[in-house]
Amino acid sequence: MACDFGRIFSLRIFIVLLHFRTLGVSSKPRVPCYFVFGDSWVDNGNNNKLKTKCKVNYPPYGIDFPEGSTGRFTNGRNSADIIGLFPSLISKKDIRKGVNYGSGCAGIRKESGRHLGDLISMDMQLRHHKSIISRLSRMKKNRPVLKKCVYVVNIGSNDYINNFSCMVFTIQAIVYIWQTLYHLGGRKIVVFGLADMGCTPAEIYKFGTDGKPCVESLNEAARLFNDRLMSLVVELNKKNSDARFTFINLASILSPLGDVPLPSTPCCHVRDDWQCIPSSVPCLIRDMSIFFDGFHPTEICNILLAKRSYTASSPVDAYPYDISHLAQL
Repeated sequence: MACDFGRIFSLRIFIVLLHFRTLGVSSKPRVPCYFVFGDSWVDNGNNNKLKTKCKVNYPPYGIDFPEGSTGRFTNGRNSADIIGLFPSLISKKDIRKGVNYGSGCAGIRKESGRHLGDLISMDMQLRHHKSIISRLSRMKKNRPVLKKCVYVVNIGSNDYINNFSCMVFTIQAIVYIWQTLYHLGGRKIVVFGLADMGCTPAEIYKFGTDGKPCVESLNEAARLFNDRLMSLVVELNKKNSDARFTFINLASILSPLGDVPLPSTPCCHVRDDWQCIPSSVPCLIRDMSIFFDGFHPTEICNILLAKRSYTASSPVDAYPYDISHLAQL
């Protein structure tokens, strides 16, 4: 991934991103319900009332979102909003359509992100989901068929940013997550791999790149983790014939720049923790940047991510299915 295109902005990439912006979401629901678990890449404001530094319910976040600064870690919609399973955003007002449990700074491991304050850990997200399933089971009308719903899990970046040497324990934890969702009725489970974290503005500043475009040690750790995730998806599909697990390759999807080394600069002015400075003025043409702050993508990048997750444009984007095919199974 890379950010501000600056003077050496690539016209090819701009055309690709604008192409994905023109693609619309579904005009009707594709599945009975849609559940989202994860960290700041999918948080839709769940951290807003928590005592934490890891919340962004202030401008310039949400500058391009109709409702303003809702707590999404970007200028507009996040990838979970855009994926396209529903014509409108899922909300807490109608749990029959699904719930977004995502929490900024949350990790696969319980301790990840705790240094910044409160958060909704993955374990707590699963507990909330268990409570929601109990409420759904008591509904007499329009109760969704859970095995037909799609479950999205996008988490792991915080575990590796803080301690990327603990792969074994992290893998064990994510297997537990998938098994828990399965036992709670989930049969269509989407797991997102890690992006190339070594290309984020914050990590480049922190570690340096030795003349390369990104921090290769971080990217290699992410690739090893992704390889293990995909092999687990294969194993689980073999062991659970009544379920469908699928892997989304974020590193592949978010690498549209080929071998063009571009500067990595946030769209907004950032403070020491690489979040946007409150009420600061971000870059004017946000469709020409990939990063909004030091870690999180702009809406245009989220559109690219969501569209290629939903309908893969390359065999390496999703395995064994993209989300559109998974929804139809």
